[in-house]
Amino acid sequence: MKTRKIVITGGPGTGKTSVIQALEESGYFCFHEVSRAIIQKAQKEGIDQLFLKEPLLFSEMLLEGRINQHKEAENVEANLVFLDRGVPDVVAYMNYFGNEYPPVFNRVCKEYLYDEIFLLPPWKEIYTSDNERYESYEQAVEIHDHLAQSYSSHGYRPVEVPCGPVDDRVSFILDRLV
Repeated sequence: MKTRKIVITGGPGTGKTSVIQALEESGYFCFHEVSRAIIQKAQKEGIDQLFLKEPLLFSEMLLEGRINQHKEAENVEANLVFLDRGVPDVVAYMNYFGNEYPPVFNRVCKEYLYDEIFLLPPWKEIYTSDNERYESYEQAVEIHDHLAQSYSSHGYRPVEVPCGPVDDRVSFILDRLV
């Protein structure tokens, strides 16, 4: 059985975590976002914003975490595996911030492939910030555009998930995968 790897992505505050949680509660195997754990670990070590202080190190850690998730997904015995963000997200964020990065970033985007990409659009009504999400809503819109461009430039056609109740968004995603 070939496991289909499905990415749920979008800018900050678009409802990705809620969708992933609902999919998981419905019995689907889901990998959670790796950045929060990296950010929280750095904060415990006294680095408030690792991405701003050392963007390349932070992005290398994200890349490693997302590659590990991709590899782990190969061993999951399920038809569908959902991932909260994929490898091309790292490139999108580096481009958004105008940071330089080595060619390996784009190379691994072509090596670790996904079967489908679902992009959640900015949604002002649900947007909030917290200790790990420091972007404004306007920045979230710009990040969305960089995500769409990153996935498109790596050969994907992201499917935009309409805004609405979590159950409707999950149904939209699952209906597209049948």
